[in-house]
Formats: sequence, structure tokens, C-alpha cells
Amino acid sequence: MNLAFLIARRYFLSRKKRSFINFISFMSMLGIGVGTMATVAVLSVFNGLEELNRSIFKSFDPDIKITATVGKVFTPDTGKLAHLKKLPGVDYVTEVIEDNALVIYQNGKMVVTLKGVDDTFQKNSRLKGSLVEGQFLINQDGIDYAFIGGNVYGALNISLDNLLEPLEIWYPKNQKKLSLIPENNINKKVLNISGVYALELLHDDYVYVPLSVAKELTEYTSQRTALEVQLKPEANTEKVQKEIDRIFGNKYVVKNREEQNANLFRAIKIEKLFIFIALIFIIGVASFNIFFSLTMLVIDKKEEVRTLYAMGADDSLIKMIFFTEGAIISVIGTVTGLVLGLVFCLTQERFGWLGMGMDTALIDAYPVKVNPFDFLITAVAVIIITLLVSYFPARRATGHI
Repeated sequence: MNLAFLIARRYFLSRKKRSFINFISFMSMLGIGVGTMATVAVLSVFNGLEELNRSIFKSFDPDIKITATVGKVFTPDTGKLAHLKKLPGVDYVTEVIEDNALVIYQNGKMVVTLKGVDDTFQKNSRLKGSLVEGQFLINQDGIDYAFIGGNVYGALNISLDNLLEPLEIWYPKNQKKLSLIPENNINKKVLNISGVYALELLHDDYVYVPLSVAKELTEYTSQRTALEVQLKPEANTEKVQKEIDRIFGNKYVVKNREEQNANLFRAIKIEKLFIFIALIFIIGVASFNIFFSLTMLVIDKKEEVRTLYAMGADDSLIKMIFFTEGAIISVIGTVTGLVLGLVFCLTQERFGWLGMGMDTALIDAYPVKVNPFDFLITAVAVIIITLLVSYFPARRATGHI
């Protein structure tokens, strides 16, 4: 076994006298351990939040969405649309008309996102699992219905039991000259409400209606705002996306689910990066305890170092002894922090003991997801910082003799 390690281990394990040096060394390990635990725990929470958002978007957004590069609407090419529906991996394609509209219920009014969808939506919709009241349908036996989000339901104080109070949907007419009579400038539809879904606030202000209703309101006959593509479970999203991009060309934007929500995922990654940097900086500050403890240890062990010189030790061995002492403190603190961080993540995932503290939250407890890379990069960063801090007092060890 390496001589420097044996001597450093002896210094570390020696407890013949309780001293301030021992206390500083312990505080060094404690600070590094707590900092490391906090870092991996917070990064795992960010991973959990990212995964939670992905699950929400999976219930709401299509696998692939096709929109116009320029303008709000486009007229789908029938040949390309037929080709799209026959692509390997494509389950179904939903034609969409989406825009803001005003809805009125009793005395309440609200601007919502109106989304007209064709029959494939009702047969295969991702929102079925988010139904909280009523039925999931937008057309039955030739009768059109509105399917609304929880935010609309709550804001307008809607009662599904009151069939005598339908939902009015208003949308401005597409005309150059405005009439002096306000109602003549508005297209209006009256629909009963079939059911309510709940995901989260960003997606709960939607009102789903049949495509035919949206066409009447917006006066878009052949135009669509988007084509939403749902893939089969075994399909390769990237491969299908590239093929769709090739078919439709540069006049259309083809985005997968993550690209549709790129800003949010980018924000989460940036926040995660800054939190990581901040926590590593805190660990760096805490690691200066190693600098002080090694400096005091060098002074305390002057006589033993002289003895080692007398026995033939050179400067490199003396430096390595104190550097190894710092490395021992660093590794023990880091490993302890990683283990405690892993225990926190596993218990939080299993028992959810750290709650969100909000009644409106989608989930009761903070979500966590363990990513081995986060543990690895944290360990590497902490050990590098603490070893750098250990190097300077170890280099100066020979100067105190």
C-alpha cells in the first residue's frame, strides 16, 4: 500500500486527542456531504418536474404537429394528406382549426382557445384519461357538443346538470366592413357541454368542438391551422418526422412533442444548470474548511515531518501525505452525500414525504427522477474542487519545516 496513503490515513483516524483540527476536518466532511446531497436531490427534483411535464404534454399534445411556415392557416394538399395517413408508423391524423374565441355561460364570459377537431379525435383522443366529469364526446347521434377544460368549467361556474343553460361560442366574422349592429359582426354557435377534462392551468382553457362547428364559426372551409399526427406505439418518432418533413417540404413546420414545448424544456434545463452552478459554488466555499484544517495539520505535525525527512523522505512524499489527507476528507464527504441524496430520492419517490404545499398542485409531493449522470457529474465536480483546495496547503507543507 502507498506510504503517503498509510500516513495520511493514520493522521485521519488518529483520535488520541480531540482537537480543533479534528473538528474542522469533521465540519469539512459535513459541509461537503450536505452540499453534495442537496445538489443531487435538487437535480433529481428538476428531472422529476421535467418528466411530469412530459407526461402532461403526452396527454395533450400530438406526437407530431404540422403547421404553416408563414401565416396562421393553410389548405392541406389532398395528395400529401393521403400519403401522410399511409406512412408506416402513423396511427391517425387529426385535422384542426384552432383560434381564440369568446364563450358565454349564463352571465359569465371568458376568452378561450377554441379547437375544432375531426372524428378521429373522439375515437382516439389522448384526453380520455383526463376526464373528470361528464362524458368524453363532441358529437353523438348527429348532435354537436362542447368538451371543455377545467379552467373554463371553474371560471364560468358551469353545471353539467343544467341542460337548459348551453354554452354560447362567439367568433368575429371575416368581413371587411363592420355592421353598426354588433351581433351582425359575430358568428355564434350554441352547444351543450358534454364533459370536463383537467390537466393543468396552461391547457385547461380549451374548448373542443367538432371541426364542422369550428368551420362555421371561423369561415375556414378548406383551411386548417394544423394537422396533428398520432403515431403507433412502436413507431420511431424521429424517423417518421423526417419522412413527413420530406413529404410536406419547407412550406410547413413539422415538430415533435418536445419541440412543440421547446421553450418550457429549455427553461427547465437552464434553471437546472444555474442551480447546479450555485450549489457547486456553495460546496466550493464549504471546502475551504479543508484548506484550514490541512494548514493547521501541517503546523501540528512539524516534528513528525522532520522525522520523516531524517528517515530519507523527500518533498514529494511530504506533499503527497497532506494532499492524500485532503483527498480522504473529500471522498468520504462526497460519497456520504451521494448516498444520502440517493436515499432522499428513493424515499421521496416511494413515500412522497416532501409535499408541494399547494392545494391547486397537480400532484401532492415533489416528483423526483434519479439520473446517474447527475450523480456522476456532481461527484466529479465536488472532488475536483476539493482536491484543488487540498493542493495548496500540501504544496506549502515543506515550507513550514
